[in-house]
Order: sequence, then structure tokens, then C-alpha cells
Amino acid sequence: MDRHKTSSTSWQKVSGWYREKQGLRGSYYYRNLILPKTLKLLNLQKNDRLLDLGCGQGVLERAIPKEAYYVGVDLAHDLIKYAQSNSQNPKHGFYFGDITKKLPLTTEKGFDKIAVILTLQNLGSLEGLFLNIKRYLAPNGAVVIVLNHPYYRIPRQTSWEIDEANKLQYRRINRYQTFFKVPIEMNPGTPGVKALTWSFHYPLWQISEAVSQAGLAISRIEEWVSDKKSVGKASQMENFARTEIPLFMALKLALEVKP
Repeated sequence: MDRHKTSSTSWQKVSGWYREKQGLRGSYYYRNLILPKTLKLLNLQKNDRLLDLGCGQGVLERAIPKEAYYVGVDLAHDLIKYAQSNSQNPKHGFYFGDITKKLPLTTEKGFDKIAVILTLQNLGSLEGLFLNIKRYLAPNGAVVIVLNHPYYRIPRQTSWEIDEANKLQYRRINRYQTFFKVPIEMNPGTPGVKALTWSFHYPLWQISEAVSQAGLAISRIEEWVSDKKSVGKASQMENFARTEIPLFMALKLALEVKP
């Protein structure tokens, strides 16, 4: 039973800011890290059917093969409208809906692949998401979930620190083991446009528990590091830290096979 009853958060109130920040192709890390690695894990085939849960303004939709059938679902009206207006593919569709509740879709067990990109930490409950994944995933299908690394990137609880004696940059972690939620100002530095949303922290064991309770199984875990490079006197320790401290985690799931 899911203990966290807070409902999903919608980015509707900051959709304009987010749309402008991400654009049609996504931010730097979307373009250069998240999308290429996600597509590799998804391994979309020509006639695959893809469900994108928490699709935002449709960045993934514009990166997949045109032959693939695609459905995106999100809770932010304006992002869905933006995605619809910028899609030219009749095989692709976008729908408004809460991905932790019953979806406005009729094709159960009909999707070969399901993607959930940088969405998990916007959800106050995991139970409904994973039940939807099980409901809509085809018997031999695969799921790819990408999230900010749940150990190294916790809002207000992790930070970069410098060990001057050893010339090292390291990651400080204040707390990790328990669920909690953090208010996030989504558009800092934008005059006159202040809005808060929530980030929900789940340690990996709680994510694994929710996956198992839904009748799913984790088949692969990847940890993705930044590809950026620093220059200057601190570049050596900064670049070394980037190779050791991952930014994102990816989970690949499948339906649990019972003996």
C-alpha cells in the first residue's frame, strides 16, 4: 500500500517558463545526454507503440522515428496544447491526464514501450503510476524511467563541496533514506513570475518496492554522468568529480515473470 497520498503536481502554473526553457528540442542535458541514452534503452522498432507518461511539451516525440506510434500524457494543459500544435505526425497524439490515475486511453496492454522522463520526482505517489504502466504495457514490452539521481541530486539536501587539502570536489549528502517533499521555486531570477511546485524524494529502495508491488521488475540500472568540461585552475578536480558523481539514473523495467 502506498503511504504517500499527496496528489500529483502539475506544472501548469509554470508551463510558460518551462516551455521557454526547454524549447522544442529540450535543454542541453536533454539533447546531449537524456534523449540519446533513453532512445538507446528504448530500442524502438519500426512498428513499436510508445507511451510517454509526463510528456511535457513533447521533446521525446520529436526525437523518435516517424514510423513509431506515439501517445503522450501530461497534467499541464498548456504544455499539451504546445505539444499538439508542434506535432505534424498523424500517428502521434497528446492527451491531458494525471498519470497516477485512470488515463484517457482505451488501449490497455497495447504499448510496446513506455517512457517516464524526469517525472517520477514530481509525483506525490508512485503506486498509481506503476499500476498504469502495468495496465498499458504489452506482455513483452519494456519501460524506461529517467530521474534525477535519487542519491546525489536531492533538492536542498545535496550540494557540491571542496576538500582543499586533497584538491577534491565532492558531493555532500545530508539525508537520503526516507521519503520527503521539498518546495521548489521553478523560475528563480525571473522578475514578476514566481511560482512554487514540489519535488518528492524517493530513495531507491522505495522505488524498487513500488515497482515490485505493481508486478513489475527492474531489469537494468544505468547512472549517467555529465559530458560537460571545465577550464581553468579548478578544472581537473571538477572534471574528475563529473566522471564519478552521476546526474541521472535510468531504470529499465519489464513485467515480472512468475515461476
